[in-house]
Amino acid sequence: MSFDSWIGTPTLVLAVPGDSGSDADTGGVGAQMVDLLRSYRPEVTIRIGCVEGSDHRLADALADLEPVAGHPLRGVVVPLVTAPHPATSRAIAEAVESTGADVRVTDGLGPHPMLAEVLHLRLAESGFVRADRMRLISVVAPNTTMTDGVIVGAVGGDDAVNAAGVTAVLLAARLGVTVLPADLEDEASLEQVRGQLADAGCVRPVIAPSIVGPEFDVDRLAELGERYSARCSAPLGASSTLAKIAALRYAEILNSVGLDTPPTVDDLPSPVGSRHRPES
Repeated sequence: MSFDSWIGTPTLVLAVPGDSGSDADTGGVGAQMVDLLRSYRPEVTIRIGCVEGSDHRLADALADLEPVAGHPLRGVVVPLVTAPHPATSRAIAEAVESTGADVRVTDGLGPHPMLAEVLHLRLAESGFVRADRMRLISVVAPNTTMTDGVIVGAVGGDDAVNAAGVTAVLLAARLGVTVLPADLEDEASLEQVRGQLADAGCVRPVIAPSIVGPEFDVDRLAELGERYSARCSAPLGASSTLAKIAALRYAEILNSVGLDTPPTVDDLPSPVGSRHRPES
């Protein structure tokens, strides 16, 4: 059930991790996500707020969303991350406190079952797996191009790795190969998972970063690939699937506000139909 008709359409603010600079002007991942989100929520004002840097700051995106009498909620902040990310969470909390904005912050885009679908697509685009999905049959062909093991890379610590573990299980079910999560910022984690794949007979591993992109230095992926004798697929980037998850996070907040303080009978529209016609 949606409470949009009572709450209205609070502004949706995408909190982009890192210093994305002029992301909104250069067509970066944040700007692309805004365009994709509009297909799901065309009636909502959507903004970008970068958690670092001096351009397109999150605080600026929240500046005019102060509490207003009669409005149960002025805005919803959706972190553009696929797992718990402490640095982004702290920056959002500080921006909300400094501006006094009347907003609620959603969970990140993950864990979510649809993330495995996007990871599968990125692996297929790089030529590491087949694009189709076949139940009970491996979709990885036995040649030197296709991978026989995947490391789902997370950024954000143990909680992020746990979230990536959910995605890894779903991705393994799609591919029919061993898939394990690891922390891209922790060498010990990567060493351990790389060893587990080797023990399982994997000779063509691929690192699949389960990140949108701005939360990690993408140039480091090539370095990690060389160090651990693995190839790398691209970050998730902007996609229609991620935009759909963001739209769902927004709707979850609206519904939770409606459940906290539901409208009165007077606020609800009058019933219509033959059983509710006024007496003549």
